Amino acid sequence: MQNMGKHSSALLVIVLFIAFLLPTTLLSERKTAPFYVGVTFCGNTSEEAVMLIDKVKNYTNLFVLQSGPISKNETVTNEICDYAVVAGLNIIVYFGWFDTDYPWQLPWLDFAKHRWGDHFLGIYYYAEPGGIQLDYNWSRYFEYLKLQNSPLYQSHASAMEAFINGSLAKDYNLAANMFVDRIKNDAGIQELKKHSITTFTSDYGLYWFDYLGGYDVVLVQLGWNESIAKSFGLIRGAAEMQNKSWGAIITWKYNQSPYLDSGDEIYQQMVSAYEAGAEYVAVFNYPYAGDNSFGVLIDEHFEALERFWINAVVDKTVSHGSVEAEAALVLPKDYGWGMRYSCDKNWYWQSGERAQQIWNLSVILLSGYENRLDIIYDDPAYHVNDQYKKIYYWNESLIK
Repeated sequence: MQNMGKHSSALLVIVLFIAFLLPTTLLSERKTAPFYVGVTFCGNTSEEAVMLIDKVKNYTNLFVLQSGPISKNETVTNEICDYAVVAGLNIIVYFGWFDTDYPWQLPWLDFAKHRWGDHFLGIYYYAEPGGIQLDYNWSRYFEYLKLQNSPLYQSHASAMEAFINGSLAKDYNLAANMFVDRIKNDAGIQELKKHSITTFTSDYGLYWFDYLGGYDVVLVQLGWNESIAKSFGLIRGAAEMQNKSWGAIITWKYNQSPYLDSGDEIYQQMVSAYEAGAEYVAVFNYPYAGDNSFGVLIDEHFEALERFWINAVVDKTVSHGSVEAEAALVLPKDYGWGMRYSCDKNWYWQSGERAQQIWNLSVILLSGYENRLDIIYDDPAYHVNDQYKKIYYWNESLIK
């Protein structure tokens, strides 16, 4: 019995030692993970895709096949992926959803892993779940779920009925659960988990809850003159706390031609994302229209990509992850506020009484810390004290 006690004590010490090291080990592995930079393809033909691949293959390592029409065509999908991988690129393939009219899509997941191996990084599934939550008219959707008697409706029937009737009181915990459950119960997400496929999306809000729902990688959308520091704080904070990966997708600055920002500005955004620790950076290339064979990308954008590749990947004069968070702003639990402006939506409702206070505090902190501030949530499942030198809570006054 004495020897058993000694062995048990030794085992306990080993277990505690491993438990202590595990968060640090996982964080270290994530920081040394491969980095991917490239473009999205949103055209309609394999010929257009081939032209773009040939244009960027010498200074990128990522090709995102983000074409709705091509996602419904198995032959063209395979042709483009084959060509990209032979050119030395890694691929992410977009499916808006898995369509029963195209029964090849689900078996294709295992085919893709076998055919392209490590070059197949995963599936870009759906887009903007958080942004849609903030900006969508939900009454029609809930009525549809009711008619379908869907599992999601069954699990939140009383809340959805109350919303349809206009009587749903503000309950942030309920709203968060409904959002997270909507992702978890999605048949496509479940299939991707079943096939062990890394699941990507891009978004412009509520990243914390995207991860809770089951996304492995969220690409924060940079554009629309939004604060990059705030965007990085929200996405990096969510990823760091939940031990997930994140990246950035540089999207439109304008909602008409030329759509994208200048080459110099896009270069600076790529550098900022890289320094902040992003594992993926892509430039959104939509629409394909007019005389440009490369979508909305023009020479200055290709030059920016090449300059970034040389400085970050080849010469390493730009350091990955060099701008780390020194502090965190902690928001209330389940507070699904878009945070794009002080009166932004909060789940299904207009911003509440706490929004202006949090907005004012965030402005002060971001002006001081810039890209070194993370914005996270008060959640007992995640221990904020283990991660940051300085912590500010949403209801804290900076005037002492």
